[in-house]
Amino acid sequence: MNIGDVSEAAGLPAKTIRYYEEIGLIAPLRGANGYRRFTDAHLHKLAFIARARGLGFSIEQCRTLLALYEDRGRASADVKAVAQTHLAEIDAKLAELADMRRVLADLVHACAGDHRPDCPILSGLAAPVTGD
Repeated sequence: MNIGDVSEAAGLPAKTIRYYEEIGLIAPLRGANGYRRFTDAHLHKLAFIARARGLGFSIEQCRTLLALYEDRGRASADVKAVAQTHLAEIDAKLAELADMRRVLADLVHACAGDHRPDCPILSGLAAPVTGD
């Protein structure tokens, strides 16, 4: 398969596939003409990366997961550890987003949204940052 074919089949832009090659996540074959040639194994690996990225795994976590996937002697505990770390990262982001939402909702609720120039939203954004 050429890059266009594998791009369509994996649901990834060709630019992303080239980037994955550049950083060493995949290594397509090269024909005599220098063009990339992808096998079904490359397609499977790209689909794996796409699913992992869709779940928010970082490039380095994807690299680790791919290495574990290809290591038939792996311990599932190693895979679970990567997933648990990522899950903790997601939970931390959700908590941060919940805090952001609460503060913004309070500011929006405090604003009359009328013709007057005073605005608690702008005042809140301009307030000095306090250290914890």
